[in-house]
Amino acid sequence: MKRTIVDATQLELEDKVVTIKRVTKVVKGGRNFRFTALVVVGDKNGHIGAGLGKATEIPEAIRKGKEDAIKKMISLPIDENGSVPHDFIGKFGSATVLLKRSPAGTGVIAGGPARNVLELAGFKNIRTKSLGSNNKQNVVLATIEGLRQLKTPEEVAALRGISVDQLG
Repeated sequence: MKRTIVDATQLELEDKVVTIKRVTKVVKGGRNFRFTALVVVGDKNGHIGAGLGKATEIPEAIRKGKEDAIKKMISLPIDENGSVPHDFIGKFGSATVLLKRSPAGTGVIAGGPARNVLELAGFKNIRTKSLGSNNKQNVVLATIEGLRQLKTPEEVAALRGISVDQLG
C-alpha cells in the first residue's frame, strides 16, 4: 500500500542540506560550473521528503531542492516509542539501509545522511545500519524508500482480514 503524498501548506517544515556538489561541464569556451543540492524536508511529526536542486548558484540550487522535496513529501507511521513499527530494509540503487525498532531511551543511532532523514521525520528511538553504497543521495533515498514501505499493525491486520489482537 502506497503512503499518501502530503499537502505541505499547513505543515511547519524544517529543511536540512545533506550535500552540495559542484558539477563541471567542459565546453569549447572553457568550463561551466553548476551546483547540485540534496535537501531533506520534514516536520518532525511523521512527514518527510527529499529533493534535488540544480542551478548555477548554490542558494538557488538549495531553493529548488527544497521545492522538489516538498513535492515528494510522504507521511510515515511512528509508534508510541518514537520508533518504527517493525524492522525493515530500504533499498535504492546499490544503497541498502537497515531500519531497526528500538525501545525508549535509545536515541537516533544512524550515519550522517540517514540521520538527517530520521531526525526530520520525527523518530526519537531507532537504530540503522547503512549497507552497500555510501553515496549520500542513494542512502537518503534508500532510507525514505524503507520508511515509505512501513506498515502500521492496523494496516497489516486489515490486509490479512483479522483483528490487531490476532497478530502475533
